Amino acid sequence: MRCEKCEAAIKAGEERDHYGKTLCEDCYMDALSPVRTCDPWAVHSAKKLGEKGAGFHVNPIQSKILDILRETGGLEPGTLADMVKIAPLELEREIAALRHMEKVRGELRDGRKFVRLW
Repeated sequence: MRCEKCEAAIKAGEERDHYGKTLCEDCYMDALSPVRTCDPWAVHSAKKLGEKGAGFHVNPIQSKILDILRETGGLEPGTLADMVKIAPLELEREIAALRHMEKVRGELRDGRKFVRLW
């Protein structure tokens, strides 16, 4: 059996049904909890934690993203995912977390979407 979204092989009994589609566990979780880059409550929570001294801690992938953006001044998401060597959906999740910390933001350049430092 194959996932109808990512086409990964699914072992018998591990498939998930979501609105009539057969999904693997990862795609099922993504369907239930989609990435929300623009989430005012997440930004508010991140700011409050920062104010209380918890600070912002970035993981190694996020650190690599920030370093690349510092060097390049901004990149299209596909190019950035290739440079970091992660899947586009994983990049979306990392960008969302960095956006909530106000470390990165989106920008339109000549009608194309770019990711750049805040």
